[in-house]
Amino acid sequence: MIMWRPGRVARVLREQDDIEELEVQVDGKSERALNYPVLTGRALPGDTVVLNTTAARLGLGTGGYHFVHWIQGRTPEARIPGHVMKMRYTPLQVACLAVESPESPFHGFLLDEDDLGGMPVVAASLHSQVGPAAAGIKARSPHLRVAYIMTDGGALPMAFSDNVRALRHAGLLDVTITAGHAFGGQMEAVNLHSALLAAKMAARVDVAIVSIGPGVVGTGTPLGTTALQQGEALNAAVALGGRPIAVPRVGFSDPRPRHQGLSHHTLTVLGRVFLGHCIVALPLEARGTPIPAALWRGGITSKHRIILDDGQAAVRLLEELGVPSTSMGRDPSAEPLLFLAAGAAGRLAARLARKE
Repeated sequence: MIMWRPGRVARVLREQDDIEELEVQVDGKSERALNYPVLTGRALPGDTVVLNTTAARLGLGTGGYHFVHWIQGRTPEARIPGHVMKMRYTPLQVACLAVESPESPFHGFLLDEDDLGGMPVVAASLHSQVGPAAAGIKARSPHLRVAYIMTDGGALPMAFSDNVRALRHAGLLDVTITAGHAFGGQMEAVNLHSALLAAKMAARVDVAIVSIGPGVVGTGTPLGTTALQQGEALNAAVALGGRPIAVPRVGFSDPRPRHQGLSHHTLTVLGRVFLGHCIVALPLEARGTPIPAALWRGGITSKHRIILDDGQAAVRLLEELGVPSTSMGRDPSAEPLLFLAAGAAGRLAARLARKE
């Protein structure tokens, strides 16, 4: 069920190439809405809009935003760059130029190539770990090219991520790719496997980071979460001849018992979903905590290689560059291990890319 409401644009609060934040009048109240110009065109004060208010009315974690579905009398610029549809067979299906398509300049690179040649692939379950992973790579080896591949387990538009915008501006991400039904990256890919190959063959990167976008679907059950896409990314890396590195979800600030210490999401991914062998990155600070014992009890130490490394340089680099880092409202001072684990994974990826 979709909850639709009409509204009127009062002010444009923030305007960027790929997203607008609006103040809208809805049912006599002033509320916030997001507009994606690539889907609907640009909004102006006074415009009448049709809003999808479903998530905000349910109190879900979208920051209290409504989403503009249509602007009366306004249409986006007619640009049909390719024939691959994302969000297929919905009222908002959008055409994009997929990197694999015959009309793409990179089509030839992907016709016969199907091997990553040992390229490190850092897989995280949380979008908030993309930043410290990228910073870990660049802090160790600034010249390495880094791709972020956003899957469709969270937000579908990459424009929704202020995190990615800040990381690109700071030079920590060299290219972005949206896979599956996610859209808005510098490259579009039909699926995760071809996105990884595009990162290697078309974008010529040294390391790929794979994670869902902002937001995660969770149900409190072991398998009912999109965080398990981390396991799919690790499987894809192995299938294509990459070097998979898993970023564990660790920390002690989340009040939910299932995420205390070592999250049950990580245990499920590494114990059941991922079928191969990988490196699991832990920060040095994990020593002396219950986390190593939890990995042993869960059978993870017998299946995968656990490596401890320094994640502090990544956190320092993010601070120096002014890139904000939060996960569910908690920053590195409140939940240090979560960010340090991603930083350690990035540092390990840089070492592998340099064949150290």
